[in-house]
Amino acid sequence: MDDLVHGHCERGFEGVRDALAAALRTGVEAGAALAVHVDARVVLDLWGGHADAARTRAWERDTLVNLYSVGKAISAVCALRLVEAGLLDLDAPVARYWPDFAQSGKATLPVRHLLTHQAGLPAVARRLPPTAWRDWALMTSALAAQKPWWTPGSAHGYHVNMQGFLIGEVVRRVTGRTYGAYLRESLAGPAAIDFTVGLDPAREARCAELVPRPPSPEDEPLRRALSVDPATLSGMNLMRFNTYRNPPELSGTGVVNTQAWRAAEVPSTNGHGNARAVARLYSALAGDGTVDGVHVLSPDTIARAIEPQVDGDDLVLQRPTRFGLGFQLTMPERPLGPNPRAFGHFGAGGSLGFADPDAHVAFGYAMNQGRAGWQHKHVRHLIDLVYAAL
Repeated sequence: MDDLVHGHCERGFEGVRDALAAALRTGVEAGAALAVHVDARVVLDLWGGHADAARTRAWERDTLVNLYSVGKAISAVCALRLVEAGLLDLDAPVARYWPDFAQSGKATLPVRHLLTHQAGLPAVARRLPPTAWRDWALMTSALAAQKPWWTPGSAHGYHVNMQGFLIGEVVRRVTGRTYGAYLRESLAGPAAIDFTVGLDPAREARCAELVPRPPSPEDEPLRRALSVDPATLSGMNLMRFNTYRNPPELSGTGVVNTQAWRAAEVPSTNGHGNARAVARLYSALAGDGTVDGVHVLSPDTIARAIEPQVDGDDLVLQRPTRFGLGFQLTMPERPLGPNPRAFGHFGAGGSLGFADPDAHVAFGYAMNQGRAGWQHKHVRHLIDLVYAAL
């Protein structure tokens, strides 16, 4: 075995392991981990590289890393569990559970639209202080007061950072617990899924640094868009800027490696976990909805969650996106393997979790550098090799 990569590799999957080693050797990744289940059997559980920018600390078996938008699918699972429990109705107005949300024409906006990016609330218009992301009450009150940027349900646009606050506040109102506590106590703890929103000090030492990604021509339009003075913007251009930069540190900009960022609850953006945890969750979703006897979601709920809800031009990202109830669905521009029902969620740089219920495959990938660009071709290569080995 290549000494750059450690862990378990079932016979026949050596090509995947070698490709991960090559990514580490050539600097495509600084540190990374990959886990794959087939028919609920662990066929790959690999890790390697470095957990810091200085390349002095090895990536270990239990290293955690900020997985960015991988956490969006996990918040969807939490909401769907409340639906199964009879505590949440996707077609009821959000304001039934969160009365202040009825402001600014949102009295009838259904919970469903929070999951499908149709709510028209990817950004707050009024300027927020840089550290507002730490203040749950401030963020959720600003969203409650915000007028939708488009008529809810008429279009969709990726709620890059705000979806987690929106779903998380509904979870808090329904359960009486913060989103992070509900996730930990209801799902992650019982199912032994090593993923958390609101990293506790005991886990801090296990956390990898996020390493700046090399520039890419694919990201140049976004970089230019975020380098302007927001005072010069209006309408949808202001919406797109504020989606990432209001408050200025909202996407983790400048703070992503701080203890304050890791400890806060920013559910769409700052969940910390590892590939093993992500694959474990998706193994349940690729199968009967359980993991080691612990219920995650019922097969009927999973089937409803992966029915396409929106498919087409995204008003925020300005490219095609395709979503079920909180899950990204496979699409030609960014396939999750060869099968049409695959679903999951990418995170910035290429972190990924997905399930393929037809092949009974679950895939988890975590890294601390990644590559720029939204198609994540280096990760897709690993996916292709997994399917070639089946």
